[in-house]
Amino acid sequence: MTHFLEKQIQVSYWHFLPTLELFLTACAETTLSLLQALRTANKVKKLAQFLFLQTKNCCSDLNTPNAEMIWQLASYWSPLVTPLIFGLLLQPPVTQLSIITRPNIVLLMADDLGIGDVGCYGNDTIRTPNIDRLAKEGVKLTQHIAAAPLCTPSRAAFLTGRYPLRSGMDATNNYRVIFWNAGSGGLPPNETTFAKILQKQGYSTGLIGKWHQGVNCESRNDHCHHPLNHGFDYFYGMPFTLISDCQPTETPEMDRAFRRKLWLSTQMIGLIALTAALGRLTGLIPVHWKTLICLVGFSLLFFVSWFSSYGFVRYWNCIMMRNHEVTEQPMVTDRTTSLILRESISFIERNKHKPFLLFLSFLHSHTPLLTTEKFLQRSRHGLYGDNVEEMDWIVGQVLDAIDKEGLKDTTLVYFTSDHGGWLERQEDKRQLGGWNGIYKGGKAMGGWEGGIRVPGIFRWPGVLPPGTVIDEPTSLMDIYPTVIHLAGGVVPQDRIIDGRDLMPLLRGTVAHSEHEFLFHYCGIHLHAVRWHQKDSGAIWKAHYVTPIFSPPGAGACYDRGFCPCFGEGVTHHDPPLLFDLSRDPSEAKPLSADTEPLFDTVIRKIGRAIEEHRRTLTPVPEQLSVYNVVWKPWLQPCCGTFPFCWCDKESDSKLADL
Repeated sequence: MTHFLEKQIQVSYWHFLPTLELFLTACAETTLSLLQALRTANKVKKLAQFLFLQTKNCCSDLNTPNAEMIWQLASYWSPLVTPLIFGLLLQPPVTQLSIITRPNIVLLMADDLGIGDVGCYGNDTIRTPNIDRLAKEGVKLTQHIAAAPLCTPSRAAFLTGRYPLRSGMDATNNYRVIFWNAGSGGLPPNETTFAKILQKQGYSTGLIGKWHQGVNCESRNDHCHHPLNHGFDYFYGMPFTLISDCQPTETPEMDRAFRRKLWLSTQMIGLIALTAALGRLTGLIPVHWKTLICLVGFSLLFFVSWFSSYGFVRYWNCIMMRNHEVTEQPMVTDRTTSLILRESISFIERNKHKPFLLFLSFLHSHTPLLTTEKFLQRSRHGLYGDNVEEMDWIVGQVLDAIDKEGLKDTTLVYFTSDHGGWLERQEDKRQLGGWNGIYKGGKAMGGWEGGIRVPGIFRWPGVLPPGTVIDEPTSLMDIYPTVIHLAGGVVPQDRIIDGRDLMPLLRGTVAHSEHEFLFHYCGIHLHAVRWHQKDSGAIWKAHYVTPIFSPPGAGACYDRGFCPCFGEGVTHHDPPLLFDLSRDPSEAKPLSADTEPLFDTVIRKIGRAIEEHRRTLTPVPEQLSVYNVVWKPWLQPCCGTFPFCWCDKESDSKLADL
């Protein structure tokens, strides 16, 4: 029997090695301590037996499927694995470091949350104890900057570590985000997300919540822009974004200006058709019947388009998907929050025995502010405050799930928002958008701090110093190289990566951010540039274009709903407006050559940086062009027979009350 087993072991030895390697990674902490003991021992054979004795115990604790096999190998053929132990002993220290620095990674991104809405950033009326706890136990960044002031381009930059115009994800027109699930624009397949690299490094990768980076390119099922085509093993959530149209009781939000134009066109064509018909009947106007039929047809077409923009947006855009499958069309908003929380915790539980990346992309705090009954009328800031407090509670539930599985010390948790709060989002006297604290401007404003300065909090017990505050310029794009390096990967060398690895700054091994300049775009239009003068500590910011607030001095564009990037709604500055954010973070008092001796020097320095930056830009297809943005019926995700798209595959789900 022994000889038979030895023969079988000889055959399967090399097939066994990958299993042992995976096992040693799973037992990383135990293995590291044993390796240190091995280096001081004299007899490798005895130590090998000791190692596998501990291995058996570790395996049984983890319920490792190959535990018994590993123990049999150790018992009957330990001389065979002696060379393997020698190999482990001879590995350089970097091998141990790679095991230590392969944490689980949980990325939490709020939607439209203002930096002034969070307790640890100065809010004393909205309760966010769980987000505040992250800051207390980790590192808080006070100059964390989004690469764009709107959802689609900001998230594209976050996923790729690159300014969005490098991937074509910023607009030349007023359609600055993806407007339809059935548009053909989206994050290009040739872009490499951090999820794609972590997937190759052996991570389980999951996205729960909002995507808003497109779905299809040429056909309904090509899924070229889908999360699963960008490195995520699992997706559950909205391929689009939450809008008021998703809530039947709310006033429709989807492209109100377009609807007004469509209705005006419908009325004009209808009036022309009616006049022609009356003229034909009375004989006053000689109109051919074919012309009259065409006018009536066009009038009906415009009317149907206008009506559909109200009646069908909920069915076209407000859908939920699991991987490639549409599970709700339209989504049932009463249970969306519960489903997203359940899916997030389930992902952690399923992947607790191997490194994982969870990107929890909240639907909070975007309108229509879906909030469960438990949290309604609890805050001092109406429905918006209720929604933020519920999101904070969900953060706490996710942290509790991490603690429950014993993963707290091996998990890097990060919290942020995709951009600043939406100041103009109001209905009657209700403020439905966020607050950006002391910072001027808000969502959609590419230059002013309120549109791009966001929370940035990291927690990794035992690695990052707790209670640390860092007042250095950082970017959402920095997450890209940071998580890739932690996972043992390498950032792509065939393209420009604008993000910088944050770990040296977060751990305190360097004093300053690697960013010297940050460029602030509104669409493809450069509105402002930030220069971090490290030797003096000054943070200079030059504004070349600013939106015209309406009413004047209001701090937002209340008559438009969004501030524009170009045209009559902006002011061009020559020389640019200059601020020193280290002295004037609210950007209240622009400097001039008369009040600032370094004014000309700073403007010249920033001007040269802009020239160098523009030399790095190359033409790419516009993903947010008018053609790519418009609705295309052949691209519409549908869980029935188009156009009869309706389903509810979650109706039997058992959900615990929040």
